[in-house]
Amino acid sequence: MKLLVILFTAFILALLGMYIFQNDWNFLFSGNFGMAVFLFFVGFSHFKFQKGMTMMIPDFIPGKLFWVYFTGIAEIVAGIGLLFPSIRELTAVLLIIFYILVFIANIHSSQKKINIFKADYTGPGMRYLYRERIPMQIILILWTWFFGIYLQ
Repeated sequence: MKLLVILFTAFILALLGMYIFQNDWNFLFSGNFGMAVFLFFVGFSHFKFQKGMTMMIPDFIPGKLFWVYFTGIAEIVAGIGLLFPSIRELTAVLLIIFYILVFIANIHSSQKKINIFKADYTGPGMRYLYRERIPMQIILILWTWFFGIYLQ
């Protein structure tokens, strides 16, 4: 849930900035800016914690390091895409699909008790999945839908 602090903080700062500089509470921009900052942070973490992230990918998927880098770049690109109104809705739809697909890696990671920061098997396990990851995935999907599709 620590990652959600990034999302909400960036959203609030953008909202306040929009009001201070443009005298307008621009929820659409601020919501997408918050998600963009979140995605930049998460995307760049794929390069910092690549060993732990490769452990998250199920064994039947080949080229794990490629997928870690690919998804990191995809998250960064999606963050940028949310900031452009002309491609925001398409980006949001693809992001929601991405969040659903990447959840498979989170289930695998929780079952194996993977700690992505240490790249070992000392993680919190299924407790993390139920208490943190599922609620976070729901928030990310709803946030992306609301600001990327609904408010368009």
